[in-house]
Amino acid sequence: MQRKPVTVLASAKLNLALDVIGTLPNGYHDLDMVMQAITLYETLELRRSRYLNVRMPGSFVPVNEKNTAVKAALAFFHYTGLLAGVDITIRKRVPVRAGMAGGSADSAGVLVGMNELYGAKLSMSELCALGASIGADVPFALMGGTCRVKGVGDLLKPLPPCPACWFVVVMPSIGVSTPEAFQRYDRMGSPLHPDCARLEQAVRAGDLPALCAAAGNALEHCSGATETPAIRAILDGHGALASLMTGSGAAVFGIFGEQAGAEAAAEALRAQYKQVYLAQPDRGGARVLA
Repeated sequence: MQRKPVTVLASAKLNLALDVIGTLPNGYHDLDMVMQAITLYETLELRRSRYLNVRMPGSFVPVNEKNTAVKAALAFFHYTGLLAGVDITIRKRVPVRAGMAGGSADSAGVLVGMNELYGAKLSMSELCALGASIGADVPFALMGGTCRVKGVGDLLKPLPPCPACWFVVVMPSIGVSTPEAFQRYDRMGSPLHPDCARLEQAVRAGDLPALCAAAGNALEHCSGATETPAIRAILDGHGALASLMTGSGAAVFGIFGEQAGAEAAAEALRAQYKQVYLAQPDRGGARVLA
Protein backbone atom coordinates (compact mmCIF):
# COMPACT_ATOMS: atom_id res chain seq x y z
CA MET A 1 0.00 0.00 0.00
CA GLN A 2 1.51 3.30 -1.15
CA ARG A 3 2.24 5.65 1.75
CA LYS A 4 3.94 8.37 -0.26
CA PRO A 5 1.84 10.79 -2.34
CA VAL A 6 0.92 9.54 -5.80
CA THR A 7 1.13 11.86 -8.81
CA VAL A 8 -0.97 11.14 -11.90
CA LEU A 9 -1.08 12.66 -15.38
CA ALA A 10 -4.46 12.50 -17.14
CA SER A 11 -4.74 13.46 -20.82
CA ALA A 12 -7.26 15.67 -22.56
CA LYS A 13 -8.92 14.22 -25.66
CA LEU A 14 -9.83 15.37 -29.14
CA ASN A 15 -12.43 13.88 -31.46
CA LEU A 16 -10.75 13.26 -34.81
CA ALA A 17 -14.22 12.27 -35.98
CA LEU A 18 -17.66 12.34 -34.36
CA ASP A 19 -20.85 11.08 -35.98
CA VAL A 20 -24.35 10.68 -34.57
CA ILE A 21 -25.79 7.48 -36.05
CA GLY A 22 -29.07 7.16 -34.17
CA THR A 23 -30.78 7.04 -30.79
CA LEU A 24 -30.38 4.22 -28.29
CA PRO A 25 -33.35 2.63 -26.44
CA ASN A 26 -32.43 4.61 -23.30
CA GLY A 27 -32.84 7.87 -25.24
CA TYR A 28 -29.13 8.69 -25.46
CA HIS A 29 -27.54 9.40 -28.84
CA ASP A 30 -25.72 6.51 -30.51
CA LEU A 31 -22.28 7.83 -31.50
CA ASP A 32 -19.45 6.66 -33.73
CA MET A 33 -16.15 8.42 -33.01
CA VAL A 34 -12.40 8.26 -33.31
CA MET A 35 -10.89 9.73 -30.16
CA GLN A 36 -7.31 10.81 -29.54
CA ALA A 37 -5.50 11.50 -26.26
CA ILE A 38 -3.16 14.49 -26.45
CA THR A 39 -0.19 15.83 -24.50
CA LEU A 40 -2.26 18.34 -22.52
CA TYR A 41 -2.69 17.08 -18.97
CA GLU A 42 -4.50 17.47 -15.71
CA THR A 43 -2.01 16.77 -12.90
CA LEU A 44 -3.34 15.10 -9.74
CA GLU A 45 -1.62 14.50 -6.43
CA LEU A 46 -3.23 12.01 -4.05
CA ARG A 47 -2.39 11.37 -0.39
CA ARG A 48 -3.86 8.95 2.08
CA SER A 49 -6.20 10.64 4.54
CA ARG A 50 -8.97 9.92 7.02
CA TYR A 51 -11.30 12.19 5.05
CA LEU A 52 -12.24 12.89 1.44
CA ASN A 53 -10.88 16.26 0.34
CA VAL A 54 -10.67 17.50 -3.25
CA ARG A 55 -8.99 20.80 -4.15
CA MET A 56 -8.66 22.47 -7.55
CA PRO A 57 -6.44 25.53 -6.96
CA GLY A 58 -7.15 28.38 -9.34
CA SER A 59 -10.13 26.65 -10.96
CA PHE A 60 -13.73 27.86 -10.95
CA VAL A 61 -15.07 24.28 -11.20
CA PRO A 62 -17.25 23.65 -8.11
CA VAL A 63 -16.04 20.89 -5.78
CA ASN A 64 -19.25 19.26 -4.58
CA GLU A 65 -21.06 15.93 -4.92
CA LYS A 66 -21.56 16.58 -8.66
CA ASN A 67 -17.83 16.99 -9.28
CA THR A 68 -16.49 14.07 -11.32
CA ALA A 69 -13.37 13.69 -9.14
CA VAL A 70 -15.52 13.40 -6.00
CA LYS A 71 -17.78 10.87 -7.77
CA ALA A 72 -14.75 8.82 -8.78
CA ALA A 73 -13.34 8.69 -5.26
CA LEU A 74 -16.70 7.65 -3.81
CA ALA A 75 -17.18 5.01 -6.53
CA PHE A 76 -13.71 3.59 -5.80
CA PHE A 77 -14.38 3.31 -2.06
CA HIS A 78 -17.82 1.79 -2.66
CA TYR A 79 -16.45 -0.82 -5.09
CA THR A 80 -13.41 -1.82 -3.03
CA GLY A 81 -15.11 -1.58 0.36
CA LEU A 82 -12.13 0.36 1.72
CA LEU A 83 -12.93 2.38 4.84
CA ALA A 84 -10.51 5.20 4.14
CA GLY A 85 -10.19 8.71 2.77
CA VAL A 86 -8.05 10.55 0.29
CA ASP A 87 -6.69 14.05 -0.14
CA ILE A 88 -6.68 15.05 -3.83
CA THR A 89 -5.19 18.17 -5.41
CA ILE A 90 -5.98 18.68 -9.12
CA ARG A 91 -4.07 21.23 -11.16
CA LYS A 92 -6.33 21.83 -14.12
CA ARG A 93 -4.99 22.74 -17.56
CA VAL A 94 -7.76 21.36 -19.77
CA PRO A 95 -10.37 24.03 -20.62
CA VAL A 96 -13.87 23.66 -19.16
CA ARG A 97 -16.95 23.21 -21.42
CA ALA A 98 -14.56 22.58 -24.28
CA GLY A 99 -15.44 19.06 -25.44
CA MET A 100 -11.99 17.87 -24.32
CA ALA A 101 -13.10 15.62 -21.43
CA GLY A 102 -11.26 17.48 -18.68
CA GLY A 103 -13.73 16.28 -16.05
CA SER A 104 -13.42 12.72 -17.34
CA ALA A 105 -9.63 13.02 -17.18
CA ASP A 106 -9.98 14.05 -13.53
CA SER A 107 -12.13 10.97 -12.83
CA ALA A 108 -9.69 8.68 -14.60
CA GLY A 109 -6.78 10.23 -12.72
CA VAL A 110 -8.52 9.69 -9.39
CA LEU A 111 -9.29 6.03 -10.15
CA VAL A 112 -5.75 5.28 -11.34
CA GLY A 113 -4.20 7.20 -8.46
CA MET A 114 -6.32 5.58 -5.77
CA ASN A 115 -5.72 2.14 -7.26
CA GLU A 116 -1.99 2.79 -6.76
CA LEU A 117 -2.30 4.61 -3.43
CA TYR A 118 -4.25 1.79 -1.79
CA GLY A 119 -2.72 -1.15 -3.69
CA ALA A 120 -6.18 -2.27 -4.83
CA LYS A 121 -4.83 -3.99 -7.99
CA LEU A 122 -8.04 -3.32 -9.95
CA SER A 123 -7.72 -4.35 -13.62
CA MET A 124 -8.19 -1.94 -16.53
CA SER A 125 -11.57 -3.56 -17.25
CA GLU A 126 -12.65 -2.99 -13.64
CA LEU A 127 -11.46 0.61 -13.74
CA CYS A 128 -13.29 1.19 -17.06
CA ALA A 129 -16.52 -0.30 -15.66
CA LEU A 130 -16.22 2.02 -12.65
CA GLY A 131 -15.43 4.93 -14.95
CA ALA A 132 -18.46 4.27 -17.16
CA SER A 133 -20.69 4.64 -14.08
CA ILE A 134 -19.30 8.18 -13.63
CA GLY A 135 -19.26 9.54 -17.18
CA ALA A 136 -19.29 8.46 -20.83
CA ASP A 137 -15.73 9.64 -21.60
CA VAL A 138 -14.06 8.19 -18.48
CA PRO A 139 -13.26 4.76 -20.01
CA PHE A 140 -11.44 6.47 -22.87
CA ALA A 141 -9.60 8.76 -20.45
CA LEU A 142 -8.36 5.58 -18.73
CA MET A 143 -7.37 3.82 -21.97
CA GLY A 144 -6.01 6.84 -23.85
CA GLY A 145 -4.10 6.56 -27.10
CA THR A 146 -6.23 6.33 -30.24
CA CYS A 147 -9.59 4.51 -30.13
CA ARG A 148 -12.69 3.91 -32.21
CA VAL A 149 -15.50 4.62 -29.77
CA LYS A 150 -19.18 3.75 -30.18
CA GLY A 151 -22.44 3.81 -28.24
CA VAL A 152 -22.42 6.56 -25.63
CA GLY A 153 -18.65 6.21 -25.29
CA ASP A 154 -18.72 2.82 -23.61
CA LEU A 155 -17.64 0.62 -26.56
CA LEU A 156 -13.91 1.10 -27.15
CA LYS A 157 -11.65 -0.47 -29.76
CA PRO A 158 -7.96 0.49 -29.36
CA LEU A 159 -6.26 1.47 -32.63
CA PRO A 160 -2.58 1.75 -33.57
CA PRO A 161 -0.96 5.06 -32.61
CA CYS A 162 -2.06 8.14 -34.53
CA PRO A 163 0.43 9.24 -37.23
CA ALA A 164 2.92 11.80 -35.91
CA CYS A 165 1.45 15.32 -36.07
CA TRP A 166 0.86 18.50 -34.11
CA PHE A 167 -2.44 19.82 -32.77
CA VAL A 168 -3.22 23.50 -32.21
CA VAL A 169 -6.20 23.70 -29.85
CA VAL A 170 -8.15 26.92 -29.29
CA MET A 171 -10.76 27.54 -26.63
CA PRO A 172 -13.21 30.29 -27.65
CA SER A 173 -14.38 32.89 -25.16
CA ILE A 174 -17.64 31.00 -24.47
CA GLY A 175 -18.09 27.29 -23.71
CA VAL A 176 -20.83 24.95 -24.90
CA SER A 177 -23.35 22.94 -22.87
CA THR A 178 -23.32 19.31 -24.07
CA PRO A 179 -27.06 18.68 -23.42
CA GLU A 180 -27.97 21.88 -25.29
CA ALA A 181 -25.76 20.91 -28.25
CA PHE A 182 -27.53 17.56 -28.56
CA GLN A 183 -30.94 19.22 -28.22
CA ARG A 184 -30.04 21.49 -31.13
CA TYR A 185 -28.86 18.48 -33.11
CA ASP A 186 -32.25 16.83 -32.56
CA ARG A 187 -33.96 19.95 -33.95
CA MET A 188 -31.54 20.81 -36.75
CA GLY A 189 -29.73 17.63 -37.76
CA SER A 190 -26.38 17.96 -39.50
CA PRO A 191 -25.18 18.26 -43.10
CA LEU A 192 -21.93 16.48 -42.13
CA HIS A 193 -21.52 12.82 -41.21
CA PRO A 194 -17.82 11.89 -41.16
CA ASP A 195 -16.75 8.41 -42.25
CA CYS A 196 -15.25 6.98 -39.06
CA ALA A 197 -14.43 3.67 -40.78
CA ARG A 198 -12.36 5.52 -43.37
CA LEU A 199 -10.60 7.47 -40.64
CA GLU A 200 -9.84 4.23 -38.78
CA GLN A 201 -8.31 2.81 -41.98
CA ALA A 202 -6.15 5.94 -42.31
CA VAL A 203 -4.91 5.52 -38.73
CA ARG A 204 -4.10 1.86 -39.39
CA ALA A 205 -2.22 2.85 -42.56
CA GLY A 206 -0.34 5.65 -40.79
CA ASP A 207 -1.66 8.03 -43.46
CA LEU A 208 -2.00 11.54 -41.99
CA PRO A 209 -3.43 13.23 -45.14
CA ALA A 210 -6.12 10.53 -45.42
CA LEU A 211 -6.88 10.87 -41.72
CA CYS A 212 -7.34 14.61 -42.13
CA ALA A 213 -9.54 14.14 -45.22
CA ALA A 214 -11.88 11.89 -43.19
CA ALA A 215 -11.97 14.10 -40.05
CA GLY A 216 -15.20 15.87 -39.15
CA ASN A 217 -17.80 16.50 -36.46
CA ALA A 218 -21.55 16.09 -36.95
CA LEU A 219 -22.23 18.35 -33.94
CA GLU A 220 -20.26 21.33 -35.24
CA HIS A 221 -23.14 22.68 -37.33
CA CYS A 222 -25.52 22.80 -34.35
CA SER A 223 -23.16 23.48 -31.44
CA GLY A 224 -24.13 27.15 -31.19
CA ALA A 225 -20.43 28.07 -30.92
CA THR A 226 -20.28 31.26 -32.99
CA GLU A 227 -16.48 31.63 -33.04
CA THR A 228 -15.76 28.28 -34.74
CA PRO A 229 -15.65 29.54 -38.37
CA ALA A 230 -13.23 32.38 -37.56
CA ILE A 231 -10.88 30.09 -35.63
CA ARG A 232 -10.96 27.48 -38.39
CA ALA A 233 -10.17 30.16 -40.98
CA ILE A 234 -7.01 31.15 -39.09
CA LEU A 235 -5.95 27.51 -38.66
CA ASP A 236 -6.59 26.76 -42.33
CA GLY A 237 -4.79 29.94 -43.37
CA HIS A 238 -1.68 28.73 -41.56
CA GLY A 239 -1.69 25.40 -43.37
CA ALA A 240 -3.75 23.09 -41.16
CA LEU A 241 -4.38 19.77 -42.91
CA ALA A 242 -7.80 19.74 -41.18
CA SER A 243 -9.64 21.92 -38.70
CA LEU A 244 -12.76 21.07 -36.71
CA MET A 245 -14.55 21.34 -33.39
CA THR A 246 -14.00 18.63 -30.78
CA GLY A 247 -16.81 16.82 -28.95
CA SER A 248 -19.90 18.95 -28.45
CA GLY A 249 -17.64 22.03 -28.42
CA ALA A 250 -16.52 24.62 -27.93
CA ALA A 251 -12.78 23.99 -28.48
CA VAL A 252 -11.56 23.97 -32.08
CA PHE A 253 -8.35 22.36 -33.29
CA GLY A 254 -6.16 22.13 -36.34
CA ILE A 255 -3.95 19.21 -37.38
CA PHE A 256 -0.49 20.04 -38.72
CA GLY A 257 2.16 17.84 -40.23
CA GLU A 258 5.02 20.11 -39.17
CA GLN A 259 5.87 21.76 -35.84
CA ALA A 260 6.81 25.10 -37.44
CA GLY A 261 3.38 25.54 -39.06
CA ALA A 262 1.65 24.61 -35.82
CA GLU A 263 3.72 27.09 -33.83
CA ALA A 264 2.99 29.89 -36.32
CA ALA A 265 -0.75 29.19 -36.16
CA ALA A 266 -0.68 29.12 -32.35
CA GLU A 267 1.18 32.43 -32.26
CA ALA A 268 -1.38 34.07 -34.56
CA LEU A 269 -4.30 32.77 -32.50
CA ARG A 270 -2.82 33.91 -29.19
CA ALA A 271 -3.28 37.49 -30.37
CA GLN A 272 -7.06 36.93 -30.12
CA TYR A 273 -7.63 34.04 -27.71
CA LYS A 274 -6.37 33.47 -24.16
CA GLN A 275 -6.43 29.66 -24.26
CA VAL A 276 -4.32 28.29 -27.12
CA TYR A 277 -2.47 24.99 -26.74
CA LEU A 278 0.14 23.16 -28.77
CA ALA A 279 0.03 19.37 -28.33
CA GLN A 280 0.88 16.05 -29.92
CA PRO A 281 -0.81 12.65 -29.89
CA ASP A 282 -0.41 10.79 -26.58
CA ARG A 283 -0.13 7.01 -26.70
CA GLY A 284 -1.46 6.39 -23.19
CA GLY A 285 -4.24 7.29 -20.79
CA ALA A 286 -4.21 8.38 -17.15
CA ARG A 287 -1.03 7.11 -15.53
CA VAL A 288 1.00 7.27 -12.34
CA LEU A 289 4.30 9.14 -12.56
CA ALA A 290 7.26 7.20 -11.22
